[in-house]
Amino acid sequence: MSKKIICLFDVDGTLTVPQQPISSSTEKFLLETVKKEFDIAIVGGSDLIKIKKQLGSENLFEKYKYIFAENGLIPFKDGKALPSQSIQNVLGEDVLQDFINFALRYISELKLPFKRGTFVEFRTGMINISPVGRNCSKKEREQFSEYDSEHHIREKFIQVLKKKFPDLTLTYSIGGQISFDVFPNGWDKTYCLRHIQGYDEIHFFGDKTAEGGNDHEIYESDLTIGHRVTCPQDTVNQLKVLMALVKENREKEQFSAPLQCV
Repeated sequence: MSKKIICLFDVDGTLTVPQQPISSSTEKFLLETVKKEFDIAIVGGSDLIKIKKQLGSENLFEKYKYIFAENGLIPFKDGKALPSQSIQNVLGEDVLQDFINFALRYISELKLPFKRGTFVEFRTGMINISPVGRNCSKKEREQFSEYDSEHHIREKFIQVLKKKFPDLTLTYSIGGQISFDVFPNGWDKTYCLRHIQGYDEIHFFGDKTAEGGNDHEIYESDLTIGHRVTCPQDTVNQLKVLMALVKENREKEQFSAPLQCV
């Protein structure tokens, strides 16, 4: 019997260029080729609005079996909402405000090549912190990403937060080009796996798979087969390899199956 397989995809850097819409060629390959062989699921750190902006709001829930926004804290299966969870319920308002106020004070004292708006974004399952501000243009995002690679602004920020709030059981996860996510331990992208049932294999594709990246935990999970990718085209190429291997294995199974006498 053929294995039942689902492919689970990160969004930024995996299916799309960071913060950009999915290309028509990538989407066509997913929906017209991959979907014929495997179920497809999406998991992003962003909220549902941003996922819709990148993957298209029209028929989104018909295109993909599962949609997991905010690492799966906001989950959907076949277009129906599954039980959700909130960081506010776990930490409480007082702790949240202390944390956010400290982060804003730290950002106010940072000297960067430029700053824009929306430095702290409160989401249902996490807090997203951007030292340079989420209102950057595409060019500014790329500039800050290069600057951060040299000066490690986000890594240093995270170390300061860990030292200031040592008793909070929080995970700090760098993703994308300009920000990092903060959420309770265990609320990384592996959170979404509790909703995926009935498959022999879960293949995860992501680009931020190194330690500290927001794809690391789910890439390393014993419940998934991880695929490290570098860009949407690399994702497509690796999917083609996976599909060829699955087809080859199915043909071997058929060839080796015992003949039925009648």
